[in-house]
Amino acid sequence: MTDRLDVASLCEAFQNSVASGADRVALRTPGGAQEITWTGYGERVRRIAEGLAALGVGPEDTVGIMLTNRPEFALVDTAALHLGAVPFSIYNTSSPEQIAYLFGNAGNRVVVTEQAFLPQVIAAGADLETIVSVDGGDGAITLAELEERTVDGFDFDASWRAVGPDHVLTLIYTSGTTGPPKGVELTHGSMLAQLRGVQAVIPAEDGERTTSYLPSAHVADRWASHYTPMAFAATTTYVADPKAVVAALPEVRPTAWGGVPRVWEKIKAALEAKGVTDPSALPDDHRTAVRQLLGLDDVRFTVSGAAPIAPEVLEFFAALGVPICELWGMSEISCCGIINPPEDIRIGTVGKPIPGLEVRLADDGELLVRGPQLMRGYRNQPDKTAEAIDADGWLHTGDVATIDEDGYVRIVDRKKELIINAAGKNMSPANIEQVLKASHPLVGQAVVVGDRRPYNVALLVLDPDVCAAYAEQQGLPDGSAAALATDPKVQEQVATAIEEANARLSRVEQVKSYRILPTDWLPGGDELTPTMKLKRRPIAEKYADVIEELYAAD
Repeated sequence: MTDRLDVASLCEAFQNSVASGADRVALRTPGGAQEITWTGYGERVRRIAEGLAALGVGPEDTVGIMLTNRPEFALVDTAALHLGAVPFSIYNTSSPEQIAYLFGNAGNRVVVTEQAFLPQVIAAGADLETIVSVDGGDGAITLAELEERTVDGFDFDASWRAVGPDHVLTLIYTSGTTGPPKGVELTHGSMLAQLRGVQAVIPAEDGERTTSYLPSAHVADRWASHYTPMAFAATTTYVADPKAVVAALPEVRPTAWGGVPRVWEKIKAALEAKGVTDPSALPDDHRTAVRQLLGLDDVRFTVSGAAPIAPEVLEFFAALGVPICELWGMSEISCCGIINPPEDIRIGTVGKPIPGLEVRLADDGELLVRGPQLMRGYRNQPDKTAEAIDADGWLHTGDVATIDEDGYVRIVDRKKELIINAAGKNMSPANIEQVLKASHPLVGQAVVVGDRRPYNVALLVLDPDVCAAYAEQQGLPDGSAAALATDPKVQEQVATAIEEANARLSRVEQVKSYRILPTDWLPGGDELTPTMKLKRRPIAEKYADVIEELYAAD
C-alpha cells in the first residue's frame, strides 16, 4: 500500500482513490441516510472546485470552513485543494470575535458553513465576499448553487496537477490557551511525510472503515478521517454529535479507530457499569461478545492521543483484546510523530519515533524533533516560527520527556505546566490527574494546583453520564453533576477514591484538599479545548476564589 503514498500531493492521492474506489462508499452518515461513492466524491469535487473558481478562488487563496462533522466538509475541503487553495476549519464553539481573528489572519474572502453558524459567521466576516451555506439561509448561497457555477476554459486536471509538495495544504489553528491562536501551515509534502511514517508503524489498508467525530479544525481528525482515507480509498462515517460516536460504532464496525483519552475513559466506565470490570477474567467468547457489542470486533488497530491516558485504561482494553497504541503528536508536525507499535506496546510511553522523524532531548529535558513532516511555519508570524524552530531545524515541542535505551519516549508533562512547589520539588500535574481520574468513574475531570504552594489541591468535576446512571440506580430525581456534587453518598465515594489515589502517589504528589465543583465542563468551553484538553490558565483564573479557599482551609 506504500505506493498509494508515492505521490506529489494529496490531490494526486485522491484521484488515485477515485479511480480504485469507484463504487465503494467514500462518505456517509450513520444509518446510511447519506452515502457518496468514490466516483460520486470525485464528480462533486470537480463541480465544487469549478464553483469556487467562479468565485475567484485560486492557488494559495484561503477558504474558511465552519461545519459540523458531515460529508460536505470533505467535498469542500478536497475541492479547494484541487485549486491549489488552502482550506482551513473553524471550531464550532468559536465566538464571532474569535472567528474574525482567524479570518484576519487567514485572509479568506470565502467561507463555507451551515445555517446553525450563519449568525456567527455573518457577525465576524466584514470582509467576506461570499458565504456558502450547505443547507441554505439568508445572506448565503447554497452549495447546490455553487456547484452550478461554471468558468469558461476551466481546466480541472491541469489545476490539480499543478499542486506540488511545497504547496500549503491547510492551516491548523492552535487552541489559543496561551495567547491568540497561531495558524500552523502544513504542506502537502509535510502531511505525506507524516502519512508515510505512520504507515511504516501502523499500516493502513485499502478500503479502511473509520469515523469522523473530532473537530475538523483539529489536526487529528484531518489526519485520521480525511487525509488517510483520501489516500487509501476508505469509507468515512461522519458523526455530527461527538457524543453519539460510540453508539454509531456497532453499525460502522471500523477497521481503524481512535479517540482522545476521555472517549476511552467513558467507554471503560460504561462497560464497568454493565459489570465488565475485569476483562482478563472473562472467557474468550465473552470478550469477543463485548467487542462485538462495542462495534470494535473488526478493528485492526486503535490509537489514543492529544493528552495523557491512564495506564489502567490501556490495560483494561488490552485485556479486552482491543490494544490501544498511545501516540504523541502536534499540529506543528502534521499530527503524529511518536507511536507505540502494535506488536510491542509499552504502556506508560508514547512509543518510538516514526521513520523520518529525528528526536533528541535538550539539556533541560525538552523534547526536540526534526524532519520533513514539520510545518512550514506559523502564518504571518515569522517571529513565532523562529521561536519554535531553531536555526538547525529542531522544533522545540514544549514537552519534557525521557527516552529509554530502546528509543521509547515517555512524556513527563508540558514544560510550562510542571508544578514546582514551595519546597522546590518538581512534579507532573498530568500524572497526578490521571491517578485521580482513574480512582472512580464518577470523577470526570481533575485539575491539580500546587505551583509555588506548600502542597497540592485539586478541583474535581463529576462525569455527567456516570452521574445519570448513578442517579437512576439510586432512585434519585436529579442526576445532574450539579445536584450530585452535594450528595453525601457521592461525596463519600469520592473521598474514599481520593484517599486510595493518594496511596498510589508519592507524599509530595498527594492532594491534601479538593473541591467537587457543581458544574459540567464542556468541550470548547471555558475550561476545555474542543478536544477536551485542560485550559489550565483560564481554569486557575476562573476558580481562583475556590483555590484560595482550599488553601485557607488548612
